[in-house]
Amino acid sequence: MKYEMPDVDLKALFLGTKGENTALFKELLLKMVDEHVGWRQNYMPQDLPVITPKDKSKKTYQETADHMRHVFDLLSSKLRANSLPWHSAGRFWGHMNSETLMPSIIAYTAAMLWNGNNVAYESSPGTSQMEEEVGHEFAQLMSYEKGRSWGHICADGSIANIEGLWYARNIKSLPLAIKEVAPYCVAGKSEWELLNMPTKEILDILDQIPDKMDEIKAHSARSGKNLHKLGKWLIPQTKHYSWPKAADIIGVGLDCVEQIDVDDNYRMDINKLEAKIRELAAQEIPVLGVVGVVGTTEEGQVDRIDQIVELREKLSNEGIYFYIHVDAAYGGYARSIFLDENNEFIPWEEIEDVYAKYNIFSEPCEWLTKEIYDSFKAMNQAESITIDPHKMGYIPYAAGGIVIKDIRMRDAISYFATYVFEKGANIPALLGAYMLEGSKAGATAAAVWTAHRVLPLNVTGYGKLIGASIEGAYRFYHFLYNKEFKVGEKTVRIHPLTRPDFNMVDYVFNEVGNTNLEKMNKLNHSFFEQASYVKGGLYSNEFITSHTDFAIPDYGNSPLPFVKGLGFSEREWYYAGKITVLRACALSPYAHDKNVFEDYAHAIEKAIQAKLEAIYSEMEAEVEEKVAALVM
Repeated sequence: MKYEMPDVDLKALFLGTKGENTALFKELLLKMVDEHVGWRQNYMPQDLPVITPKDKSKKTYQETADHMRHVFDLLSSKLRANSLPWHSAGRFWGHMNSETLMPSIIAYTAAMLWNGNNVAYESSPGTSQMEEEVGHEFAQLMSYEKGRSWGHICADGSIANIEGLWYARNIKSLPLAIKEVAPYCVAGKSEWELLNMPTKEILDILDQIPDKMDEIKAHSARSGKNLHKLGKWLIPQTKHYSWPKAADIIGVGLDCVEQIDVDDNYRMDINKLEAKIRELAAQEIPVLGVVGVVGTTEEGQVDRIDQIVELREKLSNEGIYFYIHVDAAYGGYARSIFLDENNEFIPWEEIEDVYAKYNIFSEPCEWLTKEIYDSFKAMNQAESITIDPHKMGYIPYAAGGIVIKDIRMRDAISYFATYVFEKGANIPALLGAYMLEGSKAGATAAAVWTAHRVLPLNVTGYGKLIGASIEGAYRFYHFLYNKEFKVGEKTVRIHPLTRPDFNMVDYVFNEVGNTNLEKMNKLNHSFFEQASYVKGGLYSNEFITSHTDFAIPDYGNSPLPFVKGLGFSEREWYYAGKITVLRACALSPYAHDKNVFEDYAHAIEKAIQAKLEAIYSEMEAEVEEKVAALVM
């Protein structure tokens, strides 16, 4: 009998802001613990227990048990006193974190009892199979061809990004190695042509000479040869900080990495990208690869992946080819909102009807544009994609992930340790041979696998959760937009940075009439201090947020249009050299509900007012101190 998926209710999937689902949580967790213990009891039933009633009656046993209870009292005290309220429906609007899915927490806890190590199948047959399935699900989420693509879980997005550059470096170096080992396969090609060969063409050649593969790999970039010839790795100004680290670790060097300006919407400027590639080509410097970001870490914006792909197709006709990696660590799971119940990408003209059918938004939402739709649709043209379950997958840390378009790419980075796995063995998951890490928790795979069963990676499952997060972000965006606060004789107005491409809302406070950018930056930094755990406290702090700086060394003049729109001169921008921005990742699975949001909005508004009054009170006190010091 086929199991029918219910209409998923998000409120059943989380522990709840006040632990409302504690009974369900305990029921499922205790069931998993009891079944694990039953498994232990039934394994070799002829073996007697090694911990006897006599052992338990010993004074040392009781004292040790009491000692553990004391340590757990300490642990609970530290966690309650020094943790942030990710679970809040409307108090926390800051870092990229949220309450995690209850099924994943239970699955992770349960799987830890087995302590599988997913480095190899023989040490974790159950969870290795789960990770293999998750990898295929990642590929299906990206609309990669079934059976020809592959993915796996890793510690985080930084590891996945390093692997992405690792793939690009090794694959782009293979034609030079082929020329050394099997020159007849690339006869007549110049070095420039070899360094601009499409990934598929390279892999097709390797298919023809499998007996030469190990020798070719020995002559590839992994040998340290030709690294300086591979060219530039182009990233947007909004890049994650892991990319310079990746270039350092992978050995192509920081000089290989170049930033491309972003536009007013904080998306990579495609015209600037094309100009840079053509400038490099004129000097016969190849492009190793281009990174497009889906969900930038500071703004939540979505690069035009479709335009990056179109540019590559255009330049390919001119003999210029580059590897594409999509850093969708943050936004990757959002692709589920574009897949129908059969995991097919929903046609643009049908998408509103599908959203209505599955109640993706509780009210009309202006979030989706054709630009965002096209960007997500084009992701399947990239060679590799970073995707983090521990972000928009709502999975406990640490759970990153990477997926590759062509499973044959794995051979460019593979290593085989004979004590762990045998090359060519017919088992589901030779994970350790094809990844940066070695030993890794099977519990993570169990957590992700379980989440994907509870919430399918399409519009019927994760699409609902992603939709709730986006709708909550837009409620917050509209709540902030041009809101004003009176503080004494002064008026302070809120200005959102840009219309959100996803579920992150950046904004600034500025005093009406103020034209001093440093003064505005100080106001926003002071607000962050008031709205942070460090200065504002935890239990008495009714609104917590985070902040960031958009500085010229990182962003160039990309923030200038926003700065000028606030009334600051270009001279002010160059003098201050940065703009301090408040940042809210709106990951709450509850804030989409209009009634819930409005309940919290009133408290947030009062909290903002109180924080601004405290800031201006401190400013006045500082002025009085300075005056008093001058008088003395």
